[in-house]
Amino acid sequence: MLTILFLGDVVGEPGRSAVIARLPELRERLSLDFIIVNGENAAGGRGITGKITIDLLRAGVSVITTGDHIWDQKDIVAFIDIEPRLLRPVNYPLGAPGSGAVVLETAKGKVGVINVQARTFMQPILENPFHAVATAVEKVREETSVIVVDVHGETTSEKIALGRFLDGKVSAVIGTHTHVQTADEQIFPGGTAFLCDAGMCGPVHSILGRAIEPIMSRFASNMPIPFPVAPGEVRLRGALVEIDEASGRALSIARVDEPGPAPSEKAPEQPAQ
Repeated sequence: MLTILFLGDVVGEPGRSAVIARLPELRERLSLDFIIVNGENAAGGRGITGKITIDLLRAGVSVITTGDHIWDQKDIVAFIDIEPRLLRPVNYPLGAPGSGAVVLETAKGKVGVINVQARTFMQPILENPFHAVATAVEKVREETSVIVVDVHGETTSEKIALGRFLDGKVSAVIGTHTHVQTADEQIFPGGTAFLCDAGMCGPVHSILGRAIEPIMSRFASNMPIPFPVAPGEVRLRGALVEIDEASGRALSIARVDEPGPAPSEKAPEQPAQ
């Protein structure tokens, strides 16, 4: 049996510090073989940098997935071509920097990870995710039947449809992007584990990881205003998936909701420029 931890969108310094601090204990306690983290909000709540990528990988993360904020930090375009463990959505047009899939070796065999971005209410609108992910799965299955897909999307319907579309073809389909953990973990008839959204690794007393007052003000006034990452208590949310490494079929899936380290007293992090 192969045990994979998938953590949802990491939000800013509070989220990434909590992930880095908690991973060693989680790895031991949960007997983890592989760790996937969505890092597209890790830099001030928008994008990810090369340094943050390295910090997460050094902490024990196996693969970092992303989404619509992948290009928000200026250094990432050059960096992503030299770090195959940092993925961007696979449905970018041919010629885009980086890759949307990777296969890595573990002590229990190879694990494939695919990152795909949905289209409904998402910007930019990428290539059809169903076509792109089907092509990627076919290629990855030449190396391994253990495949985890991060579907980064806004609507539950599109993420569920992609999960059903991939049932029996991959080990797990886990959604990201909304930062709100859903309660629909299940194993589809073909043996694919599914969770519509993993949630986030970030501040609890917030609006999707951002400070509450500025977000409320934006909705009330329609005026532009900075959205700093919120301070205070952090929780790590995601999914724990157990997979039969021989067949690639999921054996179980459970939601993860773990406390972060003690809250920091420092001022809220400002959005990275």
